[in-house]
Amino acid sequence: MGFLKRFFKSVFHENEMGHIANSFEHLSEEQLEAHLDVGSYNGFELTEAVRPSFDLKVVPTQGFRREVYRDDQTGSTVPVLMGSATRSNLFETFMDLLDPLGTEVDVVLESSHHGEGQKNGDMYREHIDLPVLKSILWDYEDLLLNDGCTGIAVLNPHQPLEVQFDEHKLLIVYGNELKPFEQAFIDRDVYPSPEMKFITEAEHVHSSSQRYQQQFEELRMRLGMDENYG
Repeated sequence: MGFLKRFFKSVFHENEMGHIANSFEHLSEEQLEAHLDVGSYNGFELTEAVRPSFDLKVVPTQGFRREVYRDDQTGSTVPVLMGSATRSNLFETFMDLLDPLGTEVDVVLESSHHGEGQKNGDMYREHIDLPVLKSILWDYEDLLLNDGCTGIAVLNPHQPLEVQFDEHKLLIVYGNELKPFEQAFIDRDVYPSPEMKFITEAEHVHSSSQRYQQQFEELRMRLGMDENYG
């Protein structure tokens, strides 16, 4: 019942079309509860942050694929890796992906705790030693894994390299030289899967709680970020 209670009493994300995901609209409470209580699919463990659509148009799985990000304004392109890892492997994989960024990084915290109709908050911290950052993030593993309203991005301030651990608990890497990141995925048994789909490519729901919002504020302060955001 934990996820169900948060689903009803806490933060509910609507889909990008601005209405409740269709596959959830006509479910009974029992059907909804049963779906949201499913913690794994074919051995892939979910975090508490997000659940796929009831019709399972995308079944979560482990792997990564290459993409290309295109900036519509500038016309420039950047290679991208998108990855997904089972819960027991996810946070360690994220931490390993940070290593190729270098010894000093910048950090962006992303929040949608304020709910629908309010701008998401992005907070920036420049120049933090990577070992110091990792130590802080380990203290907030539960928040980063299980809060569907918290995301983080870590980037190299001297070259275009960025690792995102987003609200959907996907691992996204931007940069021109991605081989070290591909190897970091593979070393954690997250293998190339060009045809895989991600939970963001179908209807899905997020979960959060007041406790996670409080932990987010604690993390923000630990990182020395301004509270005036959004």
